[in-house]
Amino acid sequence: MTKNYPNVTQSFGIAGIVILGMLFLNPVNIVLEKLIGKEASMFIYYLLAIGLPFLIVYTIRKRKTREDSFNLNIENKLIIPFVVAGTIALLFGIISPIGSLIPMPENIQKVFMDFGSQTGFFPFLLMVVAAPILEELIFRGIILDGLLKNYSPEKSILLSSFLFGLVHLNPWQFVTGFIIGLFAGWVYYKTQSLSLTIIIHATANLSGYIMRYFIDMDSSMDDSLVRMYGGLTNLIFVILGSIIIASACIYFLGKEFSKTKVEMAAQNKSYI
Repeated sequence: MTKNYPNVTQSFGIAGIVILGMLFLNPVNIVLEKLIGKEASMFIYYLLAIGLPFLIVYTIRKRKTREDSFNLNIENKLIIPFVVAGTIALLFGIISPIGSLIPMPENIQKVFMDFGSQTGFFPFLLMVVAAPILEELIFRGIILDGLLKNYSPEKSILLSSFLFGLVHLNPWQFVTGFIIGLFAGWVYYKTQSLSLTIIIHATANLSGYIMRYFIDMDSSMDDSLVRMYGGLTNLIFVILGSIIIASACIYFLGKEFSKTKVEMAAQNKSYI
């Protein structure tokens, strides 16, 4: 008899495994940086620090549930542009303003500036390919998928989003992880498609990566969000515009999800 995995306690355990992987394997990054450079070492460290916890959790899931695959199919490809647009709107009009309200100590600023100044091939692979795939496999493909089989959608999405934000180990990325996690969790609940959540994650990270070419990281850490957006009027327009775009995308997605559900129900009925 198979069991649904994970429950709440096990979900916190999975997040703990991810955090331990990042902490214990950090010396690998320090050693490799001297041998192959900062960007390549960070990429290899990330693959090990997140990849090994994924393999551990995947093995546990397979043993407990006999499930060894993930749903990557996208039934309705029409929704992809709205998923992308909704993610960008959330990022620049809602997440950035909220994150800017949290004061950042100088030592943390240096860490963000150091990573934010990396614009090579390996940072691109890390942010836009490796992180969306590995992290979505863990947090939506395993944690959220299992929670949805044990609890209500609301509780499942909130908990998986909270844990997704938590493993980033700082309040600024927690905000991003939590809000993007809510959006990705909702999309996953409605579609059961891991590919769509990977697209959401990749869109958010790609947006951040592209912005590195347009923002001076050194000065941006000292600038207020008002100055970064070119004035209070611009900031207000960006926030209002983003809220409108995000709301429109979520409304359209909701309509499409409902339509797809009705079509699938009718299709299943025709087979009976």
